[in-house]
Amino acid sequence: MLAMQYSFTFPADYDMAIIERRIAENGHRLGGFPGLLFKAYLYARRSAPQTAGRENLYAPFYLWQDAESMHRFLLSDGFKALTEAFGWPTVRVTPVLATALSAEIGEARFVSRVIKTIEPYSILPEWQISPPLEGALARVVAWDTQHWQLIRFALWKNAPENIQQDEHYYQVGHISLP
Repeated sequence: MLAMQYSFTFPADYDMAIIERRIAENGHRLGGFPGLLFKAYLYARRSAPQTAGRENLYAPFYLWQDAESMHRFLLSDGFKALTEAFGWPTVRVTPVLATALSAEIGEARFVSRVIKTIEPYSILPEWQISPPLEGALARVVAWDTQHWQLIRFALWKNAPENIQQDEHYYQVGHISLP
């Protein structure tokens, strides 16, 4: 499995209703895409209390079954239209170490993302512990071996109660499923 995320940052005065409308109109199109385990249409509003955002962002997250499926999407007309509308993003692709997905994943409304540095000479098998759901609707643990980082995504039904300084939060506009 592969985790994939890219992001677009918008000016402070950007009307994020444009992004929300685009998600509402187009989110259903990726449902059933071959090899897509799920896509979370993520966005953050600057200074929104639910996401503690500092920027206006559109930052979708994908969980792919394999590289071929991901490539098929990146070569698609849909991705081409996205880049024509918002520019050419840097796409971060990372191998997945572990996942836990509940049947209620489609009810997710918020996502938290934590990126931790893997210290040199760490005992790597200790990083591969399967994530318990612990109230989350889904968890994905991936790692970036170019920068030696561990990336943890969690999808939640409700907004986080305690905003953590080292976490990034997003609202979910839509979840596309197989």
